[in-house]
Amino acid sequence: MTDTYANADPHELAKFGDLAHRWWDTQGEFRPLHDINPLRLAWIDSIAALPGKRAVDVGCGGGILAEAMARQGATVKGIDLSEKPLRVAALHRLESQVAVEYERIAAEDLAAREPGTYDVATCMELLEHVPAPGSTVAACAALVRPGGHVFFSTINRNPKAYLLAVVGAEYVLGLLPKGTHDYARFIKPAELARWCRAAGLEVRDIAGMTYNPVTRVASLGRDADVNYLVHAFKPAA
Repeated sequence: MTDTYANADPHELAKFGDLAHRWWDTQGEFRPLHDINPLRLAWIDSIAALPGKRAVDVGCGGGILAEAMARQGATVKGIDLSEKPLRVAALHRLESQVAVEYERIAAEDLAAREPGTYDVATCMELLEHVPAPGSTVAACAALVRPGGHVFFSTINRNPKAYLLAVVGAEYVLGLLPKGTHDYARFIKPAELARWCRAAGLEVRDIAGMTYNPVTRVASLGRDADVNYLVHAFKPAA
């Protein structure tokens, strides 16, 4: 593992490491991720046309999105700094026979080693868990070639997001383990857009994502009050 730059919170790494064995349990703590994955995959593919593309999934965890992109025809590398989820991802790869390369490395270090290598970079549900999200955004921008696409998903910071993503999801409905999210680390769309511009990216779209835990149906729309996705484009130099 290359670890010259570790933009990571040890507590956050340990938290997700402790849950790693449940990553592919579609009825467990990661059920919402499994439920929203087809929607976010279709959204990414509709913009970036994944077949034949080189993609990197930053903060890949157990490989849910990484495998899905590979099944869609992309050549995929998944990176994370939490060792246990990466082990789970590698074990699931043996079962699924889906070709994904995994590496324990910081996004910043991979960007220094492989700048401009990828057509697509995805960074889903990670920015609200790292100490310096702007640094992660810059690394994602550096990883893609001019003309490449970067996709983020995260949680807005406002009272509604606190009530639904923390109180509702963690304490009332039990969709996520208590303590999964720290409200202070939630990110307003304007903040993420500012980091994108500073990294040389053009924000092309901000889509709100809603999820019904009863029907287990996710949908995209203009309501970005809680969960939202961002498509950013790296223009030619």
